[in-house]
Amino acid sequence: MDGKAYIAQRPKRADGRRNYDAILAAARKAFESTGADASLEDIASQAGVAIGTLYRHFPTRASLVEAATRDGLENLVAHAERLSGATDPLEALTAWMREAVAHFSTFRGLVGILAQSMYDEGTPSHTMCNAMHRSGADLLRAAQAVGSVRPDLTPDELFDLLSGAAWVREQAAGDRDGSPRFLQLVLEGITTPRA
Repeated sequence: MDGKAYIAQRPKRADGRRNYDAILAAARKAFESTGADASLEDIASQAGVAIGTLYRHFPTRASLVEAATRDGLENLVAHAERLSGATDPLEALTAWMREAVAHFSTFRGLVGILAQSMYDEGTPSHTMCNAMHRSGADLLRAAQAVGSVRPDLTPDELFDLLSGAAWVREQAAGDRDGSPRFLQLVLEGITTPRA
């Protein structure tokens, strides 16, 4: 390889696409129920393929996690683009932050993977994490430009706060999700008095 992380792509051949899709569906289900450390052998078994077939499509766990979460990150970018022209930039930022926290905590362990991928160019999720970071930063700057959010908050700090809220949600037992309250406290801390 040339130093870039491997990004899995859906094969052109029908049998390859069937296997790829089955592995991805089984991985999403396993990650949601077990977390990022779900057994790759169990995923292959649930997909009805041999472990070698899984590795042929996804040579690393990181490449499988990236493929399983790519749509969610793409949706966050698209959502930020839709919100970018909102009449109330603070409302737009708040809506996007809530969606980001929900995605970051899709399954146990994802928030840590995304936090690492944000700053490590060698990870498969880095490119999409970067795009998501830029789109959220644009919403932050728009809210800052109208004086709704404190001007000293950096995009990196915003993502640290979102990661914290996502971690709270990820670790919640049963119906004890404290992330909405955590996010509300974050919003109270980053907004200006006039907002």
